[in-house]
Amino acid sequence: MKITKEKRFDDYEELLSVFGELDANVSKLSKAFDVDILAVDQTVKIIGERQDAERAYEALCKLCEISRKQVVKPATVDMIAECVKNGENTDVNDILKPVAITASGKIITPKTFGQKKYVDAIEKNSIVFGVGPAGTGKTYLAVALAVYALKKKRISKIILTRPAVEAGEKLGFLPGDLNEKVDPYLRPLFDALQDMLGGDAHLRLIERGELEIAPLAYMRGRTLSNCFIILDEAQNTTKEQMKMFLTRMGENSRIVVTGDITQIDLPAHVASGMKHAIDVLKDIEGIEVVRLSSKDVVRHELVAKIIEAYSRFDKREESRLKE
Repeated sequence: MKITKEKRFDDYEELLSVFGELDANVSKLSKAFDVDILAVDQTVKIIGERQDAERAYEALCKLCEISRKQVVKPATVDMIAECVKNGENTDVNDILKPVAITASGKIITPKTFGQKKYVDAIEKNSIVFGVGPAGTGKTYLAVALAVYALKKKRISKIILTRPAVEAGEKLGFLPGDLNEKVDPYLRPLFDALQDMLGGDAHLRLIERGELEIAPLAYMRGRTLSNCFIILDEAQNTTKEQMKMFLTRMGENSRIVVTGDITQIDLPAHVASGMKHAIDVLKDIEGIEVVRLSSKDVVRHELVAKIIEAYSRFDKREESRLKE
């Protein structure tokens, strides 16, 4: 049975802010909960099945709160809708809580429900696996949280590492010194650091010993205490490398492991250390696995569609091979 929920807006500008440009926000809300949303003067009517209408009304109220603090964007609507659908805590102050502030003054907050779960997991756990496709903010948010922790003196050092296997080349065969050899592999981490710190500030951190950037092989035999450690592109680690890396963890350290298990560049006969570790460690307290999807892509909207298209193609190929 359908019902109608109504919300009166005292401020017409607030109503326009919630509805968005060309009603883009309210169109997303309507689609997310399968309801009709109409505006009559300054009263919004939500018409739909009871549960759908009540959830849409709850989401609308949250968007009103957000509109008083910042511009309501379509991505914010998606996040609020998914939070409400999942029965998650939808406290606006929690949702809008800044992760970090870039060197240019831009406030970084999670843009999707998946990103919010990822950030919350990093803050609550000692080890987090962030699994998902390109553009979901896995590396960027991890670096942002690491820089924030360093600035707040919660840790004394950031360590960024990555397996160097993408091009099928060994570091010894690349020209230049160690930094020049490693640079192509760690460029995404450098880019995130420069966004957070500005210019060459990361070089000053390196000089002071507060930042270390090195290939994964350089982690062997060490104990990493009071550090925020990020292992990027972890789908390209072997089982042995992953075990070696995770057991480097010392007191007061936090590890974030990021990767996309659909983009493994290891030889066909070599198992991914990331996939193996997730299976082995998934039930251990203090370790959390957060899976991001195309819904969490925050690059150009076509990126999400490309990822979905490739995923559909891969599933068809798997089905065909099984026949």
